[in-house]
Amino acid sequence: MSESANASESRTSGASLRRTRAKGEPRFPDGPKADPAGAHFERRIRSFQPRRSRVTAGQADALQRLWPKWGLDIDGRTLDLVELFGNENPVVMEIGFGMGEATAEMATADPGTNVLAVDVHTPGQGNLLNLADRNGLSNIRVANGDAIILLREMLAPASLNGLRVYFPDPWPKKRHHKRRLIQPEFLTLVASRLRPGAIVHCATDWEPYAEQMLDVLTDHPDFENTRPDGGFAPRPGFRPLTRFEAQGLDKGHVVNDLLFRRVDQ
Repeated sequence: MSESANASESRTSGASLRRTRAKGEPRFPDGPKADPAGAHFERRIRSFQPRRSRVTAGQADALQRLWPKWGLDIDGRTLDLVELFGNENPVVMEIGFGMGEATAEMATADPGTNVLAVDVHTPGQGNLLNLADRNGLSNIRVANGDAIILLREMLAPASLNGLRVYFPDPWPKKRHHKRRLIQPEFLTLVASRLRPGAIVHCATDWEPYAEQMLDVLTDHPDFENTRPDGGFAPRPGFRPLTRFEAQGLDKGHVVNDLLFRRVDQ
């Protein structure tokens, strides 16, 4: 059979496969669900938008093959972290991991820390699962859905040893500032789930948002700045320089890190 005929048959087969998926049928039957907790019915401002963009064949394979093993839908049910990870190692939660390269690198460098990585970006979920599988990382779990519900309804008080929020959506327009994740109410919820001494580590290349983060964290009674001067911290060695960050630096962007400690009240 000629190459063009093969290509034509492949396209026809692909179209046939697409037609067989009924309306409303999940794209990945054994993978992450769309809005698993029905969070979009809550009457509150959302700090994220689900992004179901193009998924590569490798990412799709990882979602189907590895989601039942290392994936978690945020559905509101109480979560046992010891059962989830199979050990009692400390757990750090990461909100918004992009394509997961930095998450996988940090998990590789610190195998004694479990990483509960939360995002709604389907390609990124598949990519991180792929990286975890390829590098034998048993200390990563990928959570799909609303991080607020995970914190508020699924995790026990003082169950986390840290929180990472790297390059969250800055919502630059003034009328959208209320959508920014780092707000007093969010920090109060986070504080209730962190153990004393746990670190909240944020990073952003949007300077006005960095200033707001610094103000909000400084004013919150449950946190103290790890910097004696009360300012921003240099990028710590354990946080990898991502491609996104490097591109921003090449364009003259200023990246600010903030490291605040949960105080023991």
